[in-house]
This record gives sequence, structure tokens and C-alpha cells, in this order.
Amino acid sequence: MKLTTRRHWLRQAALLPFVTCAATVTGVRAQGPAFPVRPLRLVAGGPGSVTDIRARWLAERLGAALGQPVVVENNPAAGGNLAAEQVARAAPDGHTLLITHLGIAAVNPHLYAKVGYDSLVDFAPVARFGIGQQALVVPAASPLSSVAELLARARAKPGATNYGSNGNGTPPHLAAEQLKRLAGIEATHVPYKGGGALLTALLGQQVDWAIEGLTPLLPHVKSGALRALAVSGSRRVSAWPEVPTLAEAGVPGYEYIGWTGIAAPAATPAAVVERLSREINRISTSEEGRRFFAQAGAEAGELSPGEFAAFVRAEHAKFGRLIRETGLRAE
Repeated sequence: MKLTTRRHWLRQAALLPFVTCAATVTGVRAQGPAFPVRPLRLVAGGPGSVTDIRARWLAERLGAALGQPVVVENNPAAGGNLAAEQVARAAPDGHTLLITHLGIAAVNPHLYAKVGYDSLVDFAPVARFGIGQQALVVPAASPLSSVAELLARARAKPGATNYGSNGNGTPPHLAAEQLKRLAGIEATHVPYKGGGALLTALLGQQVDWAIEGLTPLLPHVKSGALRALAVSGSRRVSAWPEVPTLAEAGVPGYEYIGWTGIAAPAATPAAVVERLSREINRISTSEEGRRFFAQAGAEAGELSPGEFAAFVRAEHAKFGRLIRETGLRAE
């Protein structure tokens, strides 16, 4: 009996390393694939745009959190459609991400005959990353000093004023079209290729006005190069407490909120999505993150992957109705 017992324990001792190894492998598999194993790509809009500014701020901090560089790649064409298609077709391993926004997720699918992706199917929503207002601005040399003056001029001479946007069907374009519809005015649309080109046009007085996100506008308003006439939300923003909302300035019922978020290709492992979401929400809601958004009149707007997915579906339905009612189509 003693010999048998001794042989039994010797046999068990010999097998122990293999049992431990198998348990370790099983544990690793249960946690999901290793991530990240190489640098990440974060595809954004054009240089100088809200998405580009937010992407570069996030990339530095997310890279530090993940232990791998996060490289921002700009693709401003077609209102973000090509960037979205590029990410939708990427390997679903979490190493290629999209900084999505209202246009890509909720506007473009209704505006374009074909966008090259399905915003409700081809992506795994990771986290909402920033919500904020836009502002109606004019060049500093403009004779227009208020929304009331702009509306009066547009009504006196329909089509005499023009406004710029960062492309056909982009959120700034839709925001301006909503203003035209609610205020009953006519104005000529001048589309540009990206936020940077739009800012150049505004600063060069090539357009009379524009509605754009606060993030790229803020330094130019602070410097006096641009003048903010109103903001697009339901309340004033802390960065510009003296600037009224468009509803206060003479356009009752006007409200338009922009947002950005991070999405991965569909079929990205849930464990990878959850880790990315956790890190991004931690970064955006940190004290530094709150300051970053607040200085541009925005908020972190954190949402979990499931909450963000529901939010995108609601936005998709809402702007689908608006586009059908206005009859807008991308050229």
C-alpha cells in the first residue's frame, strides 16, 4: 500500500507542470486574444477638424495606457465615408479604429446613395467620446454683429449671403440647413474639403458665415479673427457665457448637438472592445479630460459599448427623418 501511494504521488508530481501549463493556457484563452500586439491606427477626418483635434489628444493618452503607439491617420474625403469604409474592412482585432461622428453614423447613410458601409452593422461601437455644441460665426470684419442682422439681411435679399461647410452633407452643412428651414431664409452653400479648409475660407472672408464645432473655432474667436453670434444647443456654454443660443437669438426651437465616438470593425472580440471602452472613458472623464472638453464648450459624454450602440441607433433614426423632410441629397 505504501509503495502504491508513493508511486501515485510521484506520478502526480511528474504531471503537475503539464497541468499547471494547461490551466494557464486555458486561463489566457478565457481572457481573449492578446491585445494590443502592435501600434494602433485611429482614422479621423481632415487636419484641423473636430475629429482630428480630439483624435490626436486621445491618441497620445490611449497609447500610454495600452503600451503601444496610437497613430492618427487622416482621411477627410466624402464626409468621412471613405474613412468609415476603410475601418469597416479592416481586420477586426482592435488595432484599427475609427473616430466616428454624427455624419458618419447617422447622417451620411441617408444622404448618400451609397456610402460603402452600414453604420448599424459594420461597426462595434466602443465609446462615445465627446458631445458638444456648434457655433454660428462670421469673420471679424463682417458688418453682421448679431443673428438678427444676419436674418434680416437674408430675408431682404434671398440668396445674397453665403455660408461655408466642411463638405456636402456634413454636420455643419446640416446644421445650417436646419437654421435656414426654421428661420425661413435662403443662403448659398459653399462646401469645402474638411474643417481646415473651411476655417481658411472664414478667416479669408471668402464666406459670410458658417456653423461649425466649437473646438476648432475657439482659438480664432479668442484671438478676435472670428466673431461668434450664437451657439447651437439649448443652453449657453461656459466657455462663451455672453454668446446666446440660436433659440434666444431669434430662431425658436433650434437645437443641434454634435458628437464624436470611437468604433471598431464589427466582430472585434468583446474583450478588446471592453478594454478600449474602459480606457477611453477613463481618459475622457479624468480631470484632464474634463478640462480638455470644457475649454471647447463640450463634455466627455461617456457611454458604455451597449449604451453607445443604442445611442447611434436613435441618432440614425432621428436624422433619417430630418433628411427626408428637408429633401437633402449629397452631390
